[in-house]
Amino acid sequence: MRTKPGVYARRLLARMLAPLLGSALLAWGTPALSDTSAGGTIRIVVGAPPGGAPDTVARIVAQHMQVGGRAVMVENKNGAASMIAAAYVARARPDGNTLLLASQTTVAVAPTLQNVTTFDPLKDFTGVALVGSAPQVLLAGPKLRANSVQELITQAKAAPGEIDFCSGGIGTSPYMAAVLFAQTAGIELHSIPFAGEQACITEMLAGRLPFMFANASTALPYMKDQRLRALAVTSKERVSFAPQLPTTAEAGLKDYEVATWLGLLAPAATPPDVVNALNAEVRRVLRLPDVREKLEAQGYALSDDSPAAFTRYYLADREKWVRLIQTAGIKQNP
Repeated sequence: MRTKPGVYARRLLARMLAPLLGSALLAWGTPALSDTSAGGTIRIVVGAPPGGAPDTVARIVAQHMQVGGRAVMVENKNGAASMIAAAYVARARPDGNTLLLASQTTVAVAPTLQNVTTFDPLKDFTGVALVGSAPQVLLAGPKLRANSVQELITQAKAAPGEIDFCSGGIGTSPYMAAVLFAQTAGIELHSIPFAGEQACITEMLAGRLPFMFANASTALPYMKDQRLRALAVTSKERVSFAPQLPTTAEAGLKDYEVATWLGLLAPAATPPDVVNALNAEVRRVLRLPDVREKLEAQGYALSDDSPAAFTRYYLADREKWVRLIQTAGIKQNP
């Protein structure tokens, strides 16, 4: 039986188009996160140099993540207290391929102190997943005569502005914790800035500075070998790495709480199904025993929150720190 030329051409065209139509239909029915599968590696942008605490946390999480069959890598864009990294992610395509490792410094303190206009922390991001939060530790050196939070407050009230505290400078987490502590306790302390927490530790060990608020990962080695004294943790509840330590609330400052948190943000217009898929993967990774062990060893209490819960959390924390900057009159270059 002979086929007419026109019929043969139509059949040939149908056979050629069938695979393309099948691929199109498959893609139409696939979740949004897989639509970006041809986009290469997903990036977590960190506004800090390699080797620091934020970078370490990001890499612990990223190395275990697999999103739509794609790996996740960490990209460092250091500078301006994470503002370069934040502005970069705020302008990125909202497709789930570019995420920001954020903290209270990123969404509240630095944008406010620097009067940032390159992005809007309230409008340009949406929460993906809270990785975890860690308390700070009120760490005392041999120069501090106080052996408790209440003794420190009493001594500071007796000598306004004469008790020094050390920090990495205005806007750093230890500095902000100390200012909030002073405001909450109704005392006046004197700030001595140094180039980071380790420099402060050196000064305290040498007996030249009395105390500081230190991030848990910084404080832990000196607490364990008892070279420095820990008076309290700033978390709401006692912590597993030092269950004997009272919280600042238990020590008499009931309205005081500080948590240093890290979480992932995406550009604001990222589709909800993409955000939810990323959130589910982060939460899966945080349940892995190896990941939990490494992050808890740095003082982090790990999260299992939804994107909406994390968004509410960081917006409330932002409000707290912006209010402190305003009421305490904190300026970047006073």
